Amino acid sequence: MAKLRHFALSVPDPEAAAAFYEKAFGLERVGENDHPGATGVYLSDGVINLALLRYKTDEAAGEDRGKDYFGVHHFGFVVDDVAETSTRIEAAGGSHLSGEESNTGGFYEIKFRDPNGVIFDINHNGWKTG
Repeated sequence: MAKLRHFALSVPDPEAAAAFYEKAFGLERVGENDHPGATGVYLSDGVINLALLRYKTDEAAGEDRGKDYFGVHHFGFVVDDVAETSTRIEAAGGSHLSGEESNTGGFYEIKFRDPNGVIFDINHNGWKTG
């Protein structure tokens, strides 16, 4: 079986995006680059990496989207404490979009937007995978 390694987000300012995810989730910086195609900052939770990229050319970004496309639909985090994490997200510049915590043991997710408008969600129970 293949293992998920990273998510890549196209963002207008990799440093600012990194500051948000470092502050909101405690992700650690594991690398940076600046080459002719893109500037990037790479963060990790110790298992999966988050690549924050600013493409410099349409060719490097893939001409179907171009260098001015930003985002991915959404991605999610499993967190230990939803209330504490929600507070950190908003303190870091994120905004609540929808959903609330459920203590029924059933599935739920709380969606937020990061400062660039990228949607992500959090929950404490994880996601059904099978």
